[in-house]
Amino acid sequence: MNLHDWNLARTRRYFFRDCGVGLGKIALASLLVDAQGRTRASAADVAAAGPINPLTPKPPHYAPKAKRVIFLFMAGAPSQLDLFDDKPVLAKHDGKPIPAEVVKDQRYAFIRPDASLMSARYKFGRHGQSGAELSSMLPHLAKAADDIAIVKSMHTDQFNHAPAQIFLNTGSPFPGRPSLGAWVVYGLGSESTDLPGFVVMSSGSGLSGGAALWSSGFLPTAYQGVPFRSKGDAILNAASPSGVDRRLERASLDLIGDLNRERFGVAGDPEIATRIASYEMAFKMQSSAPELMDLSGESPATLAMYGVTPGAPSFAANCLLARRLVERGVRFVNLYHEGWDHHSDVAAGLKGQCGVTDQASAALVMDLKQRGLLEDTLVVWGGEFGRTPMVESNAALGRSMGRDHHPQAFTMWLAGGGVKSGLTLGKTDDLGFHVVEDPVHIHDLQATILHLLGQDHTRLTFKSQGRQFRLTDVYGEVVSKLLA
Repeated sequence: MNLHDWNLARTRRYFFRDCGVGLGKIALASLLVDAQGRTRASAADVAAAGPINPLTPKPPHYAPKAKRVIFLFMAGAPSQLDLFDDKPVLAKHDGKPIPAEVVKDQRYAFIRPDASLMSARYKFGRHGQSGAELSSMLPHLAKAADDIAIVKSMHTDQFNHAPAQIFLNTGSPFPGRPSLGAWVVYGLGSESTDLPGFVVMSSGSGLSGGAALWSSGFLPTAYQGVPFRSKGDAILNAASPSGVDRRLERASLDLIGDLNRERFGVAGDPEIATRIASYEMAFKMQSSAPELMDLSGESPATLAMYGVTPGAPSFAANCLLARRLVERGVRFVNLYHEGWDHHSDVAAGLKGQCGVTDQASAALVMDLKQRGLLEDTLVVWGGEFGRTPMVESNAALGRSMGRDHHPQAFTMWLAGGGVKSGLTLGKTDDLGFHVVEDPVHIHDLQATILHLLGQDHTRLTFKSQGRQFRLTDVYGEVVSKLLA
């Protein structure tokens, strides 16, 4: 091995562990004396005390409005022009080329910049005392119109699915950064003692961003999202091996825990604390996870409200499980539903996906409200970007009457957790192409979510690679108009 290769192989962890001068011991010694050099505790005391559970609840920066988050991520990007952002002028110019001064130098992957305009495929109506404008494809959400805040002025920097999904979930378009849920649990811990602090469930046909969407990135791995499966064992590798009973397993975990705590007292590696917490959580979930996933205790009325068919995995079942998770103290729940990438036949695509998601999304808001949980539970709904006001038709690809990706303007909605209910925020131009009022960038949304949880997005940082990182990178502002 040459010098260059040797340097690459030596991480900081290896250096502190293996270097001859014993920096690990020096660091431990510094923990054992006070400023005057008096001994504070012995190494044995440190080892006996053991590592702090990384999921232990932590105080927020200031009094929060929300204690937990359920993020309904509509992967693939729903068409805001067909669901939330009605444009009568777009209907008037349906079939005509979009004016060049609107598009300017914008380039698209699948359509020409001068493609014809396409009006909304469905009619809109106003609902609730707030007069919220919603498509006929969202009849259930219309019933909860006064409980949600609609943001029509979202915009993002990313044009393609994978980087845009990663950007919304992690604040960076590149894999490797901590996800929003990981940052939240890192900052606040979890109120659940027998379930993970950050849970992930998915439905639909897959995610472009993959596991990077719920990664802990450079944070300790205790904070990464834990995927729950909708059938079979809810958690992989949590069940006891064949022939091992609870008594033997408990004794084995106690021995492993003692060894890990002894090693933590020497090395102080946070990943050892993660390992200890993970073993204990897995043991507890052997009983808590099956109880959580068993919906037989829910009333027929509740199952009907969500549209859940017992025993059938679905987005509706995941929404009901999300409510059960936050009831049990889970801090952050991500529900991913993929299927909104309608490059062709947007009308039929939206009809199918709204049929799958509208009832359960609205039911989640109403169910949380009737149980007194909506007040301090933040619900967020939306995808990674929007869709073009121009039509996509490509005979070579077998596409017609669809919409291409559109990062300049899209819509999301939020409910509960300190959000101003009944609000419609932001405005786009007459064609729905550009934001013209109250723009909300992805980093602004992330800063606002953290603010509602009592976290200052500029202070929630973690040092990696020699500098402090945060979810919102170097910009982002709390959207004060969204706050109740």
